[in-house]
Amino acid sequence: MAIEVRKVEIKSVQDASGLGELIDQGVFAADEVIAVIGKTEGNGGVNDYTRILADQAFREVLLDKGSRPEEEIEELPMVWSGGCDGVITPHATVFARVATPAGASDEPSLSVGIAMSDVLLPEDIGRPAMVEKVAEGVKRAMEAAGITDPAEVHYVQTKTPLLTQDTIQDAHSRGETVYTEDTLYSMDISNGTTGLGIAWALGEIDHLPTEDEIGHDHDLFSAVASCSSGVELDRAQIVVVGNAPGAGSGYRIGHGVMNDAIDQDGIWDAIRSAGLELPERPHHSDLGGKLVNVFLKCEADPRGTLRGRRQLVLDDSDVHHHRQIKGAVGGVTAATIGDSAVFVSVAALHQGPLGGGPVAAIVSTD
Repeated sequence: MAIEVRKVEIKSVQDASGLGELIDQGVFAADEVIAVIGKTEGNGGVNDYTRILADQAFREVLLDKGSRPEEEIEELPMVWSGGCDGVITPHATVFARVATPAGASDEPSLSVGIAMSDVLLPEDIGRPAMVEKVAEGVKRAMEAAGITDPAEVHYVQTKTPLLTQDTIQDAHSRGETVYTEDTLYSMDISNGTTGLGIAWALGEIDHLPTEDEIGHDHDLFSAVASCSSGVELDRAQIVVVGNAPGAGSGYRIGHGVMNDAIDQDGIWDAIRSAGLELPERPHHSDLGGKLVNVFLKCEADPRGTLRGRRQLVLDDSDVHHHRQIKGAVGGVTAATIGDSAVFVSVAALHQGPLGGGPVAAIVSTD
């Protein structure tokens, strides 16, 4: 079975018509969809319920147009990142597993593996137990994708729980402590701990991080992790995307790293890594319609500088720095590839270098 992947715009908060149209056109069947990764238009915070609304809309289409039972559809990973600050357009990237085309190449091509971690307790978030549970899930997802070489993993998208007042009180009621009682900060910590679980599973770091290192040692990070968190689940949804020999897909994926918020070269490196030939100084017109989408993580540099220039987003009490950096990197990315429907997610702790973040790119090889 080969992977088919398409990007669709979300035209309103509960719109899943783009998914329905792809099914009606025969691009893939509803029962062949295996994962969705999307941007929704809410505030990107703890109380961003646009993620839940989009999730419901997309699952309803799969239920209405397919034959799978509701329980099976509920288990499909749908990773929704809230917040389309700046020019970012709400959209979803849909992955389906379809029949391998006749005469498909044996060259490594796009493959996707999916897994759910064990339940993540509130007291696990920000601690080595979460790293271990995520790492185990990543290894199972790699196996499901048929990827044996960690170097062929170019993108790991996850969704994990963050802390809420209810889950904090649940931990306390059982005599447990939590990493933080700041629910918004717990988003960063959940993402960062997950990033370390990915890094450990793929051999990007050589030891299980200690509790003192989690959230503090910025030299420990994954170059392929893209971690989001929310209130809608209690386990890690894990989608491993890489290239596998004989996968038979008409797509490839590659990755790069943005070293800071305006590093366009990191985006072009990811596209080149996927196999698209580009001139030395590329322009979005050189993409020739081959780029399906790019997926980025970003973070306001805690040092408060950008290439030696002073930055103020961390001092702004009116607009949270998550929203400002997401809008800025979204603008840089949209200008680079000539498309505003880009997956840019914030809270990049332990995902890419300090002040930067990982980039993944999927291109068509047809």
